[in-house]
Amino acid sequence: MLVIRPIRSTDFDALYQIAEESGHGFTSLPVNADLLRSKIARVEASFTKQIDKPFDEGYLMVLEDTETGEVVGTCGLEAAVGMEDAFYHYRLGTEVYYSEQIGVRNEVETLTLCHDYTGAAELCTLFLRSSYRKNNNGRMLSRSRFLFLAQHAERFGETVIAEMRGESDAEGNSPFYGWLQEHFIGIDFVQADYLSGLSQKAFMAEMMPKNAVYVCLLPKEAQKVIGEVHTNTRPALNLLQAEGFRCRGYVDIFDAGPTVECQLHDIRSVRESRLLTVSIGETPSDATSYIASNTQLANYRAAAANLAVAEDSDNVILDAETAAGLLVSEGEQIRVLPM
Repeated sequence: MLVIRPIRSTDFDALYQIAEESGHGFTSLPVNADLLRSKIARVEASFTKQIDKPFDEGYLMVLEDTETGEVVGTCGLEAAVGMEDAFYHYRLGTEVYYSEQIGVRNEVETLTLCHDYTGAAELCTLFLRSSYRKNNNGRMLSRSRFLFLAQHAERFGETVIAEMRGESDAEGNSPFYGWLQEHFIGIDFVQADYLSGLSQKAFMAEMMPKNAVYVCLLPKEAQKVIGEVHTNTRPALNLLQAEGFRCRGYVDIFDAGPTVECQLHDIRSVRESRLLTVSIGETPSDATSYIASNTQLANYRAAAANLAVAEDSDNVILDAETAAGLLVSEGEQIRVLPM
């Protein structure tokens, strides 16, 4: 059985291996032992913290194969970005130039450095090992976060965002960043991305262009990738678009990948998830595939489950193995979402 649960300190070795496997562009998991240990400690504190409003909490979960005990994937949520470390984006805009005298009107796209998403919740750190990329495992891992958002909405910002990985080659070189490196920052993309993952972002404020950048002045190869996603990220973007996420003109400052957003309560899976009361028994013959989670925080669990969910009933039958995996007993509630 594959079960999603909060990460714990004993998962360090598995998390370090995932950080190595995830490669360039996976900023949220840099290959740095001290930072990964610190991240785990922060997550453990977040899952037990009493809050009045979301601040700088992080909720990183792992996908565990209970047959082997192996951690095979991760998914995460940030409660409110930019509250302690600056959270930068480029905002795409348009400047209009018009001269009545010569009868010419031009519209010029611009990129302006901003912190507009400060306080937003973030979907992040989605990774699944290649041998498990089958049987809707990736879909389950990604969408399980919406069950957590629905159940614990008070712990997150009202806007939810996701940064999509932009275009880069196998060595981690970004066509967009090449121009930025040459004229402003002076270090390569991999190093800049790594420092960002370590939350060492002072160089951004010191070295990034202070004024709006005119897109038309960038090299053609840089212009072409603004707002484009990496080939490997296209399925994740499609899934989020089906949930109601849209790009509102914000892109990453390094690779120009799009950031998409949706109001928490407008996310399709948040709206369509249901709370049901559990009975333990045999799985009905008309069962279909769902994602199910318990309603706990520190002992959160989620998994795929075959359920028969009636529109006119608030009850559901769980088999004993699934109930044990979700840490629920007879009479307790689970939150469910069609796969």
